[in-house]
Amino acid sequence: MGDVSEVLMSVLSTIRVPKPGDRVHKDECALSFSSPESEGGLYVCMNSFLGFGSQYVDRHHARSGQRAYLHITRTRKAKKEEDNSGSGHPPKKKPTRLAIGIEGGFDVEQENYEEDVKVVIFPDRQEVTSEDLTSMPDVVKERVSLSMTGIMVADSVSHTLQVQQWDGEVRQESRHAVELKQLDNGIKIPPSGWRCEMCGLQENIWMNLTDGKVFCGRRYFDGTGGNNHALLHFQETGHPLAVKLGTITPDGADVYSYEEDDMVLDSKLPEHLSHFGIDMMTMEKTERTMTELEIAVNQRIGEWEVIQESGTTLRPLFGPGLTGMKNLGNSCYLNSVMQVLFTVPDFQSKYVCNIDKIIDEAPSDPTQDFKTQVAKLGYGLLSGEYSKLAQDPSDENGASEPKDYQIGIAPQMFKALVGRGHPEFSTNRQQDAQEFLLHFINMVERNCRSGPNPSEAFRFLLEDRIVCQQSQKAKYTQRVDYIIQLPVPMDQAINTGEEDELQEVERRRENGDSSVSPVRAQIPFATCMAALTEPELLTDFWSSAAQAKTTATKTTRFASFPDHLVIQIKKFTFGLDWVPKKLDVSIDVPDTLDLSALRAAGQQPGEELLPEVAPPPLMTPDVEVKGILGSHGNEEDDSLYSPLLSPVLDDSTVSQLCDMGFPMEACRKAVYYTGNTGIDAAMNWVMGHMDDPDFSAPLILPGCSSGGGTTPTESISEEHLATIVSMGFSRDQATKALRATSNTLDRAVDWIFSHLDDLESMDVSEGGRSAAESESIRDPPPGPCVRDGPGKYELFAFISHMGTSTMCGHYVCHIKKDQQWVIFNDQKVCASEKPPKDLGYLYFYRRVAE
Repeated sequence: MGDVSEVLMSVLSTIRVPKPGDRVHKDECALSFSSPESEGGLYVCMNSFLGFGSQYVDRHHARSGQRAYLHITRTRKAKKEEDNSGSGHPPKKKPTRLAIGIEGGFDVEQENYEEDVKVVIFPDRQEVTSEDLTSMPDVVKERVSLSMTGIMVADSVSHTLQVQQWDGEVRQESRHAVELKQLDNGIKIPPSGWRCEMCGLQENIWMNLTDGKVFCGRRYFDGTGGNNHALLHFQETGHPLAVKLGTITPDGADVYSYEEDDMVLDSKLPEHLSHFGIDMMTMEKTERTMTELEIAVNQRIGEWEVIQESGTTLRPLFGPGLTGMKNLGNSCYLNSVMQVLFTVPDFQSKYVCNIDKIIDEAPSDPTQDFKTQVAKLGYGLLSGEYSKLAQDPSDENGASEPKDYQIGIAPQMFKALVGRGHPEFSTNRQQDAQEFLLHFINMVERNCRSGPNPSEAFRFLLEDRIVCQQSQKAKYTQRVDYIIQLPVPMDQAINTGEEDELQEVERRRENGDSSVSPVRAQIPFATCMAALTEPELLTDFWSSAAQAKTTATKTTRFASFPDHLVIQIKKFTFGLDWVPKKLDVSIDVPDTLDLSALRAAGQQPGEELLPEVAPPPLMTPDVEVKGILGSHGNEEDDSLYSPLLSPVLDDSTVSQLCDMGFPMEACRKAVYYTGNTGIDAAMNWVMGHMDDPDFSAPLILPGCSSGGGTTPTESISEEHLATIVSMGFSRDQATKALRATSNTLDRAVDWIFSHLDDLESMDVSEGGRSAAESESIRDPPPGPCVRDGPGKYELFAFISHMGTSTMCGHYVCHIKKDQQWVIFNDQKVCASEKPPKDLGYLYFYRRVAE
């Protein structure tokens, strides 16, 4: 051991003990999806704490000169039978608490491993175990032992990114409970036989604690539950608290605060119930509590039948391009989008075909490099190295039935990197797949300032032709887009003749019959396209030819056809009560598309264009503005409004919009661009601009470079600067964003992502690299770079969503591989028998060669 001791002594200065805040990557290789469970284990650098698989550790040693690595190998133990009736061990308990990682809650998935840990000294791979250290000099033994222990006890980065303990049953006392006013209206509630006063429903019944009114609860994602009548009653009266009848026992009951939007505690519940004749001490539980209902939902989630094709036995598939992805906790939206994107040749050639070059050029910390992590993900999906059957270690002889899930890959580093700094994608909440697709394309655009840009496969130009009805003169504008959003004209359903059946289904469902199958509205795809392309009437158009407001028509056509076309079905909308809802529709989306007839023709022979004359300045009741033309305008005008240099916004209108759940900055813009003309006009603006990429970006007034932000002499937070620079932006860009948003970090991050075009001329580093380390930056070409070709397409993939909102539910994708439809449902990859093409949310087409 003398020689090894001397070697350790020589590298002792490079061996560090992890400190609080150090990122310890002990579960995943920085350059591949190797882990301690993989063949060869994982080598953790004892200086940088980066992890490397056996195929990359020699490369890291050669590049960094680091010699000491902690080698971690894990072997999964055979699982014990859950029903251990003969072994003396109790069977596995079902969850009884809506919680994660605590007693009674859902178990955090933690395998039982046998672990082996030792220090390996490169390049000769000399091994040192904990036992070997006992005979070495104290200075060596102490430093190495502390480093080994520190690495093993430290939370790995992947561990800290996941929710390991969460208790959904911890409830706070309602602020309305103590001073709740109850009406003396003579209402007395019987001990049983409750019905909704509006629809007669007998399940999921809630009593309002202010007036004693009894209504049904909210509708669940699967169509069961109630009809939202208790919620509607709160919206009409403002009475905040309700108790779920059937859950009342001497120990308490389910109490919900509509104003606080959460389950709450009511310390005066016995008194409040007694007011309406309910003796809490004599009541018995007859209904499942909300906790029990949510536990049941969480246990059966992932079993929606049609989209997941769970009614048939699906054949598991394995091999290159057929790799599953682990769900990291509501990450199915990311999994589905990335599976489809790496079917596109542009993404394959950019990131996968060049993976050796990308890894060779990776920065010292590849976990923070965008190109490296995207290439790592793409190679993991396409190589087939991780598309292997998930072997059950208890089945040593392979005697059990084959499983339909695979080892797959866990995109933890990728998710952390692409979500960093984003208010939604950095969380473990469910997200909108369409929003994530655009977010990721934005990141690709930012990181491909030179060289091939795979997002060009989706980029296209739309041409808007606006014709003034008074002068018959026209104007043409073009805009870049990546997705076509198709409206769903519900009034065009072809099964409207089945109204009696629809009404009967609705009646039975309202009466609590959950066995009835839903009857979906059938919408022809052609009517969706017609709704997009038919002329739109603009009733408040300012004509520069007539120098007055008049009507105009706007027609949208394709100025170019992309190589790959993405179509979003706009299933998510708002009801009359402004409650978000999802349209349950079936659309006959075709396998082939011919959009040639929708190509823009440009200015017509003999057609006169509207003159470029400014409209009168926008006025508010309080401020007269003498501004110049700015860059913000109303899309119904053929020119641009003058900006309000010091806008006076109607705070009450802004507040009303915010109360509906819209972002503050979007509400301010809505009031600003409608000239303080009231809630109706502002709401119309919001509904017309919800899909704008800068919808929630701060209101930046043209002519004022910093908007309402800091002046050049005001100091910028160095901490905020460092945070934005760490996201891959330059210091100048970070400074500009912070000055434009009053030195507010969250707003600055939103601003910088919604003003990428404004930053074209500024150097952008690539995912943590300096500009010098990135690809050489060149001046951007004038105008957007778009591809063009015939407008004929074939369907090759679609992403489907299950649930009532983009904020909940589940995503899966279907991809056509070698003329065979394949379903990718997180780790499950199977041959599709009945691809539900009529129920998709995002559809992906590729150009058909002439």
